[in-house]
Amino acid sequence: MARATHSSIPAGWREWVSLPDAPVPWIKAKLDTGARTSSLHVFDCEEFTRDGVDWVRFDVHPWQETRDDSVTVELPVHDRRRVRSSSGHAEERIVVLMTIRMLERTFAAEVTLTNRDAMGFRMLIGRQALRQGFVVDSARSYLGGKAPKPVRRANRGK
Repeated sequence: MARATHSSIPAGWREWVSLPDAPVPWIKAKLDTGARTSSLHVFDCEEFTRDGVDWVRFDVHPWQETRDDSVTVELPVHDRRRVRSSSGHAEERIVVLMTIRMLERTFAAEVTLTNRDAMGFRMLIGRQALRQGFVVDSARSYLGGKAPKPVRRANRGK
């Protein structure tokens, strides 16, 4: 296990994060040291060209089981990568740069866009993002605090 530096922040294996670029004020994320790149569950992903640059438009549904509070996001395409999922399935994914706010720290991260319908979390935070000053404590959750109760209820579809 890598040693934490004096500036490392402890994080639980799951945390509430925000995506200021989206804007999504609350989304539950799994912190996964086994994944290299972060990923986000998106809907209606559509590529287009703006001023000669490849862009992507997609919808983010921050809550499980509902489209409530859905937002449409447009970002430049940063890269395309072949990614192998935890189930062993490989697919080419679009990569965007997104701002993530977690545990009072704001940072940029590469995020792949994919269908995570079968997964329990709408977002996964991978090693590249975690290297920006986080140490994951696999025995703890929500060290940054829980989202307000109405947000947690919305996430459960209530």
